[in-house]
Amino acid sequence: MSILVNKNTKVICQGITGQAGATHTTGCYRYGTQMVGGVTPGKGGTTFDIAAADTGGGFDGKQKSPAAKIPVYNTVEQAVKASGADATMIFVPPPFAADAIIEAADAGIKLICCITEGIPVMDMIKVQQALKLKPHIRLVGPNCPGVITPEECKIGIMPGYIHKKGDLGVLSRSGTLTYEAVWQLTSLGYGQSSCVGIGGDPVKGTDFIDVLKMFNDDPQTAGLIMIGEIGGSAEEEAAAWIKQNMKKPVAGFIAGKTAPPGRRMGHAGAIVSGGGGTAKSKIDAMMSAGIAVCDSPSDMGITLIKKMGRTKK
Repeated sequence: MSILVNKNTKVICQGITGQAGATHTTGCYRYGTQMVGGVTPGKGGTTFDIAAADTGGGFDGKQKSPAAKIPVYNTVEQAVKASGADATMIFVPPPFAADAIIEAADAGIKLICCITEGIPVMDMIKVQQALKLKPHIRLVGPNCPGVITPEECKIGIMPGYIHKKGDLGVLSRSGTLTYEAVWQLTSLGYGQSSCVGIGGDPVKGTDFIDVLKMFNDDPQTAGLIMIGEIGGSAEEEAAAWIKQNMKKPVAGFIAGKTAPPGRRMGHAGAIVSGGGGTAKSKIDAMMSAGIAVCDSPSDMGITLIKKMGRTKK
């Protein structure tokens, strides 16, 4: 079992003919994901040639799928009707990405992974309000690396080869720290059930508690790493939920401990102001909830393994 995606998930890419969309559609396909179509307005009826787009090297996967030509559609609705897609990844430029999210939701896509960064906050507020009317639809992102269930399905930009199938979950606001945690676990001999990068923007679809609930209910997930950063109150809220509800061991890390107040650090949501959202407040809340918090990002994997009473394989 896994959360959000599995080997049966059928994925399209909105923005498939752009550079980023082409690159990561190819990577997801090579990993073994069922890439069943793409959407670029005005290019419907054409095909996306995996062989032509592939830069070589097999970077993203152990699976050697044959070359394919993926159909391109003008609209998400057309793509869903023709392919039965139930998930999408969005690489549409920032000014148009919010409309792409809403288009996918209107077409009945159940899982929307928006990788695009730099979407205006007001645009995302409109998206957030629109999705309240569609509670059955899950948005991950924007400004996120995506979602992966190792050896089954990859939606996004994460390097597939570092992942290994197993029973540990990874949940993070940071893409690069997600990869670091995954690589540490894999190097220690432990695979992952699913990994979710929720993104670092202040207005997004899925937050920590949403994914924590899924991991808590997933019988294949035995423990997890939660990676947060300064800014906002999501980590404190997640810690309070973990303290009351989580049945599995959790290790954690908070990035940005040395950030000066008022300074934005990379992510739009990673800003400390008004005395709230500090690394100390988050770490204190996590420790109070029984989370094993590590001081260095280099210790995330081993911290979880020790918390679970396991040793390096």
